[in-house]
Amino acid sequence: MHGLVGSMVARLRRRRAGEAAGPAALTALDVGTEFAKALVVALEPAAEGEGVMAVVRGAGRRRQGLSHMQSGTVTDIDAVVANCREALDEAAAQAGLKPRAAVIGIAGELVKGTTSSGTVRRTDPKLPLSEAELERIVTQVQGEALDEAERRIAWESGVERLDVRLVHAAIVEIKIDGYGVSNPIGFTGAQVELGVFNAFAPMVHLGALQSVAHRLELELLGVIAEPYAVATCLDPGEMGDAGAVFVDVGGGTTDVALVRQGGIAGTKMLALGGRAFTRGLAERFGLSFTRAEVLKLAAAADELPESVPQHDLRGALAEDAAVWRRGVELMIADLADGELLPARIYLCGGGAELPQIAGVLGEDDWWKRLPFSRRPQVLALGPHDVPGLRDGTGELGTRQDVTPMALANQALVLDARTSAADRAMRQAVRSMSLTD
Repeated sequence: MHGLVGSMVARLRRRRAGEAAGPAALTALDVGTEFAKALVVALEPAAEGEGVMAVVRGAGRRRQGLSHMQSGTVTDIDAVVANCREALDEAAAQAGLKPRAAVIGIAGELVKGTTSSGTVRRTDPKLPLSEAELERIVTQVQGEALDEAERRIAWESGVERLDVRLVHAAIVEIKIDGYGVSNPIGFTGAQVELGVFNAFAPMVHLGALQSVAHRLELELLGVIAEPYAVATCLDPGEMGDAGAVFVDVGGGTTDVALVRQGGIAGTKMLALGGRAFTRGLAERFGLSFTRAEVLKLAAAADELPESVPQHDLRGALAEDAAVWRRGVELMIADLADGELLPARIYLCGGGAELPQIAGVLGEDDWWKRLPFSRRPQVLALGPHDVPGLRDGTGELGTRQDVTPMALANQALVLDARTSAADRAMRQAVRSMSLTD
């Protein structure tokens, strides 16, 4: 952890030159369909001789209106900025700090994340690989991945000439002539293979989030695909080589990510989340959306009033959960691509608080249609599972707190990556996105 946050401490303290003394701080902003959530993370001295530690000093959230977000995407920038500002102000007041830099999560049905491999033959195998050549190789691999993403998103959206941009990327594996290396600079060889995770999104979606950051007067450290952040928030040693499937049930979408052999294989997003369950109750029982939401939350907490037909309401939630699971099953099958799946499923997100969600994943029929070797173990993922961060507020205890914690973790990881491969990847992201 010391090496992870050391460079960020120095960078944020340089940003604070001329300001009042105090700990360096940043914010993680989860612009969700149901809630805008903000964390203020301070980088503070640890015990004597133990360097620094990252501590969540403030947390805030504000409910989004029904017309502000749709399936994880911003539909009203003014309203979303106002909601995010309230959440951020609440977190900053609790922390006693005003962060100037942020990472923002991105989600939505048209955000595509996949790990692809690219192979480039070098013109001079005897010449040691330089940083400039590595940057050219990364750019070439990313260009091919972007072409494929544009075709997929255009087909799924029905918009033929949709402008698609690279949101962020991470190198999963590097090989030179079949030999795995962590830093390829200085190696000789005829062939370079890169395994790269890429997250792409329509420009209109990415641009909306960048507008939110600009109007909040925040320096944008990065826009992170939320399923990637969640799927990489656990210590790799905890999962082992087998990996896991991560399912994040938000308000408007469900994000599914597959991790194999310590690297993320891909992500999928399903346009069904907690709001779909609320709408289902509203339609079945002739309720307002607000009343249906209250009853859904009461059912999740096992606190339904006696006047409510409990059997009928729970049955309706179970039916909708079965429909939801069929969508998730399709996402997992697509990610598996015929290969054996890890027998662990981690659940998080506010929607995962519904017992019917874990219930349908624990049933005996669905997983047998997928390449699981045995019944998958369904595990709850909580904010305490995210390494490298300590909750100093004492208020982060639910599954919906996992995503902002994972985004904060990514902020630390991104800043600590200073290898030549990471610099080349950042340059590719800058040249293929709106950040310039």
